[in-house]
Amino acid sequence: MSECPVADVTPDSRLGDVLARWPALEDVLTDLSPHFRALKNPVLRRTVAKVATLRQVSAASGVPLGTLVEKLRAGAGLSGSIPLAEGTAPPPSERPSWASPGAVTRSVDARAAIESGEHPLPQVMADLAALRAGEVYELVTPFVPAPLVEVARGKGFSSFSVVETEGLVRTYLRRAEQPR
Repeated sequence: MSECPVADVTPDSRLGDVLARWPALEDVLTDLSPHFRALKNPVLRRTVAKVATLRQVSAASGVPLGTLVEKLRAGAGLSGSIPLAEGTAPPPSERPSWASPGAVTRSVDARAAIESGEHPLPQVMADLAALRAGEVYELVTPFVPAPLVEVARGKGFSSFSVVETEGLVRTYLRRAEQPR
């Protein structure tokens, strides 16, 4: 019998691994936030949940990281708390002036691709690579694409996400200005 590699629940645990080890934790998640109802979508479960860490899930859902980890650990029957190191800087709470529909140079609606089981990361990264300094890219998804945003930030992009309605999120990404 093969053993699931996840033996603990930490901020850097992958959501998909946690749910594979402790399937009942899906109910804990949906009690924490309605955002987690999206996990019922098998496509989302196969794509985003496999790569998203609890730290990223916290950012995307708005559930504080400490609360998320604590509730999942309790639901998994794990005792004791763990120290939570701060992760990446939190996204800005106010919309930056550049993150507006009028500033968008290119827009991609990835909702249909995600629904069909595709992951938009390769296309988005290729699109972002083609942006010039200061240009703004808009990505439309059914949820905040936290893992993708983290990859883009690592490549020097600024980001801002707006949850317009359930199932409609606009994420603006901008290439940093080149120093003169």
